[in-house]
Amino acid sequence: MIFPIYIIGASVLRKKAVKIDKSYPDLKELIDNMFNTMYSSEGVGLAAPQTGKSIRLVVIDGTEIESDDEDFSDFKKVFINAEILERDGKEVSFEEGCLSIPSVREDVKRLDRIRIKYQDENFKWHDDVFEGFKARVIQHEYDHLEGVLFTDRISPIRRRLIKNRLQALSRGKFDVKYKVRLASKR
Repeated sequence: MIFPIYIIGASVLRKKAVKIDKSYPDLKELIDNMFNTMYSSEGVGLAAPQTGKSIRLVVIDGTEIESDDEDFSDFKKVFINAEILERDGKEVSFEEGCLSIPSVREDVKRLDRIRIKYQDENFKWHDDVFEGFKARVIQHEYDHLEGVLFTDRISPIRRRLIKNRLQALSRGKFDVKYKVRLASKR
């Protein structure tokens, strides 16, 4: 199944996601569906809140960009109940985009090394260090679990300059080739 991607303005994107355990219903199917959704949207990572589920689950597969960054070859991971324990290294600015904020790309500064504790799809705990682009992608997806979007991390001036564009996106003024869900009108 391919899920619709929730677009900026949807409240689920602003909630802090909750932890899950082995009893979460149909978890293997959910993970498979998240990977399929990510692939069909041409993404590198996808967090559960982007599919409307406020749970601490992220999938990442760097296979599509391994030709640009060989560090990503065979980098396919599931992160459950992740917690970034340390961020350090150099602060690096890089242009980011997001499936939940179509057609917007902005420079975001992030530290280039993280230490993260997480469970895999079998609920086995890991404590790993990631650097470079892997660290950036993980931090971007982790932010979704915390209710943070990459546009929250750009300069206040840039945020003001794109404010109208972000509001237009939340009203559906964009064109993408993947299924989306806009914020419900109440």
